Amino acid sequence: MAAVLIRRSFPGLSRVAAFTTRRTGASGRREHEREERPAGAGAGAERGAASRPPSPPGCSVSSDPRAGSRAASQRFGAARRAPGPGLGSAGAGWIRRTVSTTSAQAEPAPRNALPDTTFKPLLEQDISAPAKEEAEKERAEMHDSKEDPRTFQKGRPEYQSLSYNTQEPIEALPAEEGEAILRRVSACGDSESPDALAGYLCRLSRLPAERRAALRSDPRFGSLCRGAARALRSCSTPQLLDTLKALVRVGAPAALPALRACESECCRRAWDMDVEQLLLVADCWRCLERSVPSYLSILFSFANVHWKDLTLPQVVQLIYIIGEGRKSPADLVQKLESLILKYLDAFTLEEVGAVCLGLFKSISGISDHVMKKIADRVALQMEDMSSYALVNVLKMLRYSRMDHLPLLRQLGKVIPPRIPTINIQGIMHVALACSSLHYYNEDILAAVAAALPSKVTYCRSKDAAKFLWSFGCLDYEPPNEEQFYSSLIEQMHRKIHEFEKFPEHLLTGLLGLAFVQRFPANLIDFALSAEFVQKTRESKYELGKDLLTLSKSVEIECPGYKGSRLSPQLSKEITEMVLNFAEEEIYVRPEIVEAVSLLESVLGGPEYVKSHMLLPHTRSSDLEVRLALDGHPVPFNFSGAAAHKHLQDIGVSLTDDLLTQLIKGRPGGRAPAEAGHEARTGGGERVEAAQAVGHTPGAPGARLEVLPKSQRSLDGPFPPAPAQQPREVKLALQVSNRNHYCYCSKRLLGLHSLKRRQLRRLGYVPVELPFWEWFPLLKRTRSEKLSYLHYKVFNPALLRGAG
Repeated sequence: MAAVLIRRSFPGLSRVAAFTTRRTGASGRREHEREERPAGAGAGAERGAASRPPSPPGCSVSSDPRAGSRAASQRFGAARRAPGPGLGSAGAGWIRRTVSTTSAQAEPAPRNALPDTTFKPLLEQDISAPAKEEAEKERAEMHDSKEDPRTFQKGRPEYQSLSYNTQEPIEALPAEEGEAILRRVSACGDSESPDALAGYLCRLSRLPAERRAALRSDPRFGSLCRGAARALRSCSTPQLLDTLKALVRVGAPAALPALRACESECCRRAWDMDVEQLLLVADCWRCLERSVPSYLSILFSFANVHWKDLTLPQVVQLIYIIGEGRKSPADLVQKLESLILKYLDAFTLEEVGAVCLGLFKSISGISDHVMKKIADRVALQMEDMSSYALVNVLKMLRYSRMDHLPLLRQLGKVIPPRIPTINIQGIMHVALACSSLHYYNEDILAAVAAALPSKVTYCRSKDAAKFLWSFGCLDYEPPNEEQFYSSLIEQMHRKIHEFEKFPEHLLTGLLGLAFVQRFPANLIDFALSAEFVQKTRESKYELGKDLLTLSKSVEIECPGYKGSRLSPQLSKEITEMVLNFAEEEIYVRPEIVEAVSLLESVLGGPEYVKSHMLLPHTRSSDLEVRLALDGHPVPFNFSGAAAHKHLQDIGVSLTDDLLTQLIKGRPGGRAPAEAGHEARTGGGERVEAAQAVGHTPGAPGARLEVLPKSQRSLDGPFPPAPAQQPREVKLALQVSNRNHYCYCSKRLLGLHSLKRRQLRRLGYVPVELPFWEWFPLLKRTRSEKLSYLHYKVFNPALLRGAG
């Protein structure tokens, strides 16, 4: 019996927000960022609370602030027994449990793998701390994390005629005069002329800001708006624009009935306006935060006709409007690409950022050529660019999947010193751009990790989840890893109420944690509960594969976990979906097909190699090979061999005598004459591969040599098992590609590092066929490829490690 220590951090669990009732798919996925408004608290949401399983027998819990670090995970003997931490503790629980271990290749126990014995359901833990929550909420609300997307308009005077100018100086209207106007409106009713009504509205909009809230709720102001709306048809276009700007200054609510009349009138007159007026009206609607799809459709149609006449400021303002409207007219965007190239060198750096942000928000894909031109300019002038504009470029770079190495290298020099001055959403987008582009840069990641703990309370659920995903995806643990991860996990608890509306964020964060061997049991229990799983199935995103990855990872790496699990039926359904995809898209890739075919030649037949997914939840394939401890391949894929033989048509009639020979084999172990050529070919290639790496079959030092196919009996698909099964070394050959590694690096990404870790836990030995070795060999001779695969499979170190 061996003692194994499994530790689990539970930072700040007593400060989790009360559960109530916000979006990304994990992966390298292309996604569109949208703003979220967390829903209010609701009592009914408590149904999603996770219950704490009882403490396993034989467990003792002690407190150690170092718990969770890789270094501390190896100092098992240093753990001291002490009273378990209370709910208010932000430390970590070490759980010592006596278990039997049989694998010589067992991995260290995963961090945070088991539930803490002091756990309460997530929804009950913070009831005793409302005052602190309230203070943190107020502090977060005081922090304005939003940058002004209209900053670019300050760079040119031309924007004043294209947009609503919030900085325009106006003469304030005395309160007494405003009251007099309202009394007159009340007394005269509908008898006022359209000009007079429009004039009253414009004058009242010049009231001091502190008076406007009272104005909006005054019934007399509502009456004035209704009268002005009825008179709009009689107004001139300049009067219509003045009325709209007045409503912006007043801060009219988006649902104000008068705005509906304004929108209809703007649509009616749109084709009679010029492009400046059209853009101004669109900007006013944006300031009013009112969705006007009909008007925008007319604007885009107008721009589609007159696109060659658009000036530089008009192009930038139009792209800004496209982004804010989240609408992407494909035919217009193609024309705008030409204008972007035309004006690119004349854009200010803020305008470059605004163009990228508009295209990103509207999910407008642009050509690689245009994106490269933008990246070329940014790489040269990055030091002069504002952090906000630079972050916007990174968003579009990420969306375009553009790996522009000069820009990324310059980013590693420019952005780390700026990180402390960037707001939390900007920092998140820097980290997310690095992970999405698979760009590993320790200077950037360390700067992000150092700045985050002090700003973590400003994170939305989306931000916290994507920080965890980004660091996990790149498999990077910063110098302050315990502070970094504990602060983010605590924030995930605070934002638990948002995950019911946006379940993808919780899965994104938990997968990022799993990549670096962190498994917060309470959050996992909640994520795998039946209620939450149902929420994921109602999401507009496909989250099944993320659920499977999380569930199977917990199953493999946290054997002591006692919380919720994915139902067997759903797990089977998702697994079948993954395997069907693999059959169509993965197993047929040329580099995999070639490796399988050559391995069959090296080993002696299809029964010695199997192309499949050992771990479907990791979404990549394996080539399984088994070796006895004496170095001989062990046949195991009899169904594959049978299928292979069935497909091979050698033009021989299947008589009863031949069938008997195929099943039982000929005396002396010789194959039938008809199959002799095939057997000699396989044996010859096996010998050829052995000789190519310096071994002669049968010679001293050639203990890894395998009998040729002609010397083995052709057993049926289900041969009788030997009396005593010999010990085996199970190899899992990994035919990797560039997407499995960090950019321009030999560092595995988090998901693929997780896969190899879990393969070792299950007794497999991962053997790499890395793309920088295997892909060039695909163009070389067959002999060279056989030699390479022979070396990889029959490496003596594999057997020494197993022995």
